[in-house]
Amino acid sequence: MLYQNVYLQAFGYELPPRRVTSAELEERLDRIYQRLKLPKGRLEMMTGIRERRLWTPGTRPSAAAALAGSKAMAASGVAAEDIDCLIFCSVSRDMMEPATASFVHNLLGLPERCLVFDLSNACLGFLNGMVMLANMIELGQIRTGLVVAGETAENLLESTIIGLLADQKLTRKSFKPSFASLTIGSAAVALVMSSEGSGSSHRLVGGMPRANTTHSNLCQGGPQAGAGTLMATDSEELLQRGVETASLAWRDFLVELDWQSESIARFFCHQVGSAHSRLLFNTLGLDPEKNVETLAVLGNVGSVSAPITLAMGVEQQLLTAGDRAAVLGIGSGINCLMLGILW
Repeated sequence: MLYQNVYLQAFGYELPPRRVTSAELEERLDRIYQRLKLPKGRLEMMTGIRERRLWTPGTRPSAAAALAGSKAMAASGVAAEDIDCLIFCSVSRDMMEPATASFVHNLLGLPERCLVFDLSNACLGFLNGMVMLANMIELGQIRTGLVVAGETAENLLESTIIGLLADQKLTRKSFKPSFASLTIGSAAVALVMSSEGSGSSHRLVGGMPRANTTHSNLCQGGPQAGAGTLMATDSEELLQRGVETASLAWRDFLVELDWQSESIARFFCHQVGSAHSRLLFNTLGLDPEKNVETLAVLGNVGSVSAPITLAMGVEQQLLTAGDRAAVLGIGSGINCLMLGILW
């Protein structure tokens, strides 16, 4: 997929007020750590995550997404009445029906003629939302759109800790599928995208997807009767198969955009764990010094992870005019999406 007339106008993001360290989570699991003889500091050592952010109790995904959306619109100078399409892309949702995008639309005061819908694809949701907006802009169906995501990890974290503490038969082996759930954090991000006529110089050049759905069983989660939201992840296998899929997507991405790895100034990846980043960059033959990371302070923020890292990188002026940037997305399923940006 290639684009000629799709521009990134402005990002907005919102960080939750509560900081929860990996050490604090381990303290809550102290009884299990002692029984299983697990060393303290294991969570941060194995993942590289020092802390993650959490919302105040009762914060809905729509409210979080609207905070980021409002910031993106203000930064872009685009008025609410000029938004032609709104896509909500989080793993987290307010409810099954109606679409969470409906609540965001109302909170932001967007026009009634605005196309409004949810799009969900695990950690790739936001990047998929960018592609959907880009397609509509390139076809001339809309001029300006807003993609938003607001992840709320609180229920998953709490349910996981309660479930682990209640399991009297827990072993090191049975603990493993829940380990990834302790890496999750909360945050919100938004992006205004538009056609060339809006005057931005930051162009979405194109992208390349890759699906490897044979491995859709490696990370599965959702509401469990009487147990809240739980997720089971085969982290080691997911790591190997995810990077394997990314390697094939990256090869096709370079061909599609006619780019070379060395010409890319910065990489913005889905943030899962330090081991994941090392293996990904080693396998793809990329310079890890060009990788922008938020993992240590945000953890794995689901669909928000890659775009908020890009938003923070832009805020820190890590990209200058003419730079090429690549967004590398990998999500359970397994699905992969690489996007190329000319700044």
